[in-house]
Amino acid sequence: MNEQLQQIPDLILGLAKVALTQANTHAVYMDPGNEHWPLVSVLNAAHAGELFLKAIIAREHPLLIFRDIFGLDDYNSDELDLKTLLARGRTHDFEKLPQVLWATTGRRIPHADCYERLRRARNAVQHFCPPDELDFSRLSLEFIYTIIDPLISDYFDLYAIEYHEDHSVSYDYVVAVLLRRQLRFSVPPDFAITEVDLREELQGASDSYRAWFSRELERIGKASLIGS
Repeated sequence: MNEQLQQIPDLILGLAKVALTQANTHAVYMDPGNEHWPLVSVLNAAHAGELFLKAIIAREHPLLIFRDIFGLDDYNSDELDLKTLLARGRTHDFEKLPQVLWATTGRRIPHADCYERLRRARNAVQHFCPPDELDFSRLSLEFIYTIIDPLISDYFDLYAIEYHEDHSVSYDYVVAVLLRRQLRFSVPPDFAITEVDLREELQGASDSYRAWFSRELERIGKASLIGS
């Protein structure tokens, strides 16, 4: 296989991290003048999901992300190269990626219902008119932390909370929103919070969610962050 093709998974992964950074930021932060950010977060989340899934699939073989590999042959080149892929390649649509993931890795995408809801919302935002009744920030975060986060933790040892655009602090405010919305997330071993009170953010959480978070902190030796 052409050496350039072996770089495809890493190239996709780099772009996926950027899209995730934007998705987290637009779903979590809200300031006057940024009222459109929740809508944008849906587009960013879908983009991140698409790229991460393609990166996972491409690790099995770079050509598996393309719909018609036979159409890539121009009958003039000795071997398939990146230039030809960029000119002639057509990758699988977002809608089909869960099936491609299963076919290539044997893994079913978690929370397929959320995937479908975000897909429909993305299409509405991008092509027509977004429905008023949707909580777009909630949907984006649900997609990120029930689908993207567990996948990238398993395949790339990445933690979704670490990707955001607030350079003044760590992931404190991302975590605070997730705790208030009772969304589970992958907790890195060096987890640390300095700007928010975790116990305060957990006040409205269910007993089962509190128990889950306590177990995660105990697992990494950080139970003292929320005390007894």
